[in-house]
Amino acid sequence: MDQFHALLTASYGRHYLAQRLTQDTQGSESPQGPLIQVSTPAKQHVGAVGDRLLLEMTSADQARIIQIEPRENILYRSDAFKSKIIASNVDQILVVLATQPAFSPDLLGRAVVAAEAHQIGLHILLNKCDLKDNLEHARKIIAPYARMGYPVSEVSAKFDAASIDALQGALRGKVSVFVGQSGMGKSSLLNAWVPNAAALTQEYSVRLDTGKHTTTACRYFELPEAWGRDESGKLGALIDSPGFQEFGLAHMSVSELQHAFREFKDLLGKCRFHNCAHQSEPDCAVRDAVDRNEIAPERLALFRQLRSDSKTADTQIQGISQAKERWSALATKPSKR
Repeated sequence: MDQFHALLTASYGRHYLAQRLTQDTQGSESPQGPLIQVSTPAKQHVGAVGDRLLLEMTSADQARIIQIEPRENILYRSDAFKSKIIASNVDQILVVLATQPAFSPDLLGRAVVAAEAHQIGLHILLNKCDLKDNLEHARKIIAPYARMGYPVSEVSAKFDAASIDALQGALRGKVSVFVGQSGMGKSSLLNAWVPNAAALTQEYSVRLDTGKHTTTACRYFELPEAWGRDESGKLGALIDSPGFQEFGLAHMSVSELQHAFREFKDLLGKCRFHNCAHQSEPDCAVRDAVDRNEIAPERLALFRQLRSDSKTADTQIQGISQAKERWSALATKPSKR
C-alpha cells in the first residue's frame, strides 16, 4: 500500500484529518491536497495537530497511522486523572486576552509556565483594545509579564486593521497556537490573518462531522503566501485550539515548576533549605524578592497553587494505584470452599 508523509491538520476527539506533505523548489514542506481521514490503532487518542505522520492509504480518502515522527514539543493540560493535548511542534503560544469579557489571570499565568517548561515562545495579545473601560485594569494584570520580557501587543481585531498587520513579522515562519478562553476574539484574529479560514473551517467541520461543535475542534491554517517566508523558507501557520477555562499542569513536578518560573531561576539554591516551598520557611530568597518588589506576589501565589496541585495529583494517583492493587489481589485470591 502507498505510504507517505503527512501533517495532522485537524482533530476532534479521536477523529483526525491530515494532508500530504509536499516539498517546494526551496525544499520547504507544506500540507497540500485533499483532506484525508486518519484512523488510529484501537481508536486511541494518540495524535496532535502539528504532528508529522507516516500514513498508509486504506481507501481513496482514508489512511491509517504507521508512525508519528518524533515531536519537538507537545503542549497539553492535565489533572490527576486525564490529559488533553493542545498541539505539537509549535514555535510559540499566542495567549489571547481581551478587555471584555474579563480574562482569567490564572490561565495567563499557567500558559506562561507551560511555555517555559516546554521551551516554547510566548506572545501575549490583548484584544478588543477599542473597548476602553477595562483597558487599564487589563494592562495592570499583564504588566508583570511585560517586565519579565514577554512580548505584549495591544490589538483590535475588528476595528484596527493596522494593529493586526503589525504582527505579521512576529508570526511569519512560525507555527503559533492560540490559547485562551472563549470570547477573547481568537476567531476574529484568525479570520483577519487567514482570509480563507471560514471556508477551511467549514470543510474541516464537514469532514470531522463536528456539527455544531466546531469550536471544540483543533485546526491548522497556513499563513498567506503573500506574507512571505522567513530566512529558512518557512511560511508559518496558526493552530486554532478550542477555548478553555482551566489550564491544568498536574503533570509537572515541583522541580519542573520552579524552573518554569523565569523570575525564580537566579534564586534557586539560595534559600536556606534546599527543598524550600517558599511558604513560611526562614531565609527564603524567593519571598525576599517579593518583599523587594522584584517578583509579583501573584506569581508566587500561582507557584504555591501549582505546587499544591502537583502534590495533590501525586497523592490521588498513588491512591488509585494502591486501590487497583488491592482489587487485583482480591480478584486473584482463591475462594474458600
